[in-house]
Amino acid sequence: MRVLIAGGDGYLGWPTAMYLSRRGHEVAVLDNFAKRRWEMERNVEPLIPICTLHDRVKAWREVSGRTMELFVADLRNYGVVKEALETFRPEAIVHYGEQPSAPYSMIDHNRAVFTQVNNLSGTLNLLWAMRECAPDCHLVKLGTMGEYGTPNIDIEEGFIEIEHKGRRDTLPFPKQPGSFYHLSKVHDSHNILFACRIWKLRSTDLNQGVVYGIDTDETLLDPRLATSFHYDEVFGTALNRFCVQAVAGLPLTVYGRGGQRRGFLNIRDTLRCVELSIVHPPQAGEYRVFNQFTETFNILELAELVKKQAAQLGMDVRIQHLENPRVEAEEHYYNPRHQKLIELGLVPHLLSDVLLTSMLERVREHAHRIKQDIILPHVTWDRRRAADARTPRART
Repeated sequence: MRVLIAGGDGYLGWPTAMYLSRRGHEVAVLDNFAKRRWEMERNVEPLIPICTLHDRVKAWREVSGRTMELFVADLRNYGVVKEALETFRPEAIVHYGEQPSAPYSMIDHNRAVFTQVNNLSGTLNLLWAMRECAPDCHLVKLGTMGEYGTPNIDIEEGFIEIEHKGRRDTLPFPKQPGSFYHLSKVHDSHNILFACRIWKLRSTDLNQGVVYGIDTDETLLDPRLATSFHYDEVFGTALNRFCVQAVAGLPLTVYGRGGQRRGFLNIRDTLRCVELSIVHPPQAGEYRVFNQFTETFNILELAELVKKQAAQLGMDVRIQHLENPRVEAEEHYYNPRHQKLIELGLVPHLLSDVLLTSMLERVREHAHRIKQDIILPHVTWDRRRAADARTPRART
């Protein structure tokens, strides 16, 4: 199958491209390298050095014997998006090509507006280009479990049956996103659902949990094929942060009480979920949603797991609770369904002591690159709280 990976330079995009290429698919990667610019803007970088996408594509050809086409293109430019589809003629598009950070979208007005304009316009351009050039193509869109928020009912996979005043219907599950980034994903979902209904396009919306892991089978083939691993407050994740803090001898910083529960999955499972979605496409006009995660943890549980495993490696680790910079429920009900990918054949890699040990050891190999000043949070959801924190009285 011919598969175009939008956002092919990213943490997930690059491993997905190699994974699908290695399994015999014809793969092209598309990126405008904006994520690298945002990293420079924040003075952050991946812990493990990564090559340019051009060099990685070249290294992949040398290592695997398989070629990848590379498009340097911005999804906000409809002309180049249409040209890429006309040139490559994809049968499936895996869409990772968006601003991926909730904290980044909450820094200030400019980043909030940019996140929504960037993400929505890119997805709309892809939908219009599919309509014009590839109406039978299957769009596999990376969504997020964060679209749902934390409702006090079970979370279904995309849709819910409701009864209201004696009538029943199946409707999109109510969305309660927690950031301007998550809101952009909600708007994406609505636009894709609309395009499928009106234009008879086909799409799978992967509402993904938090991904962890540094290596895949393909990245381990050659150091030049490594993917990014972020631990900073803007582009990192809690588990990545905890691993880096443990290696650096810093307290594991838990936001608030740490009862925030989320879905998690191994990076290898992300790749398999994308493959399962591609090889089992929906019908024309069908918009479907898969909740893509394998297990749930709250943040304090993750910190305790890292603390325990770090101790096995001789690291003296303690846990520190910080005032939560986000506006979110710190204890809540959370019971989302995630059956559809299991039914298609996903066999999960669950978080284990072995995997945590592997992550900690990989981080320790690059401990000299840790920037301690980018780990703690500076982006605050509540602007009034941020203003108070800047006053001399608040600092005393």
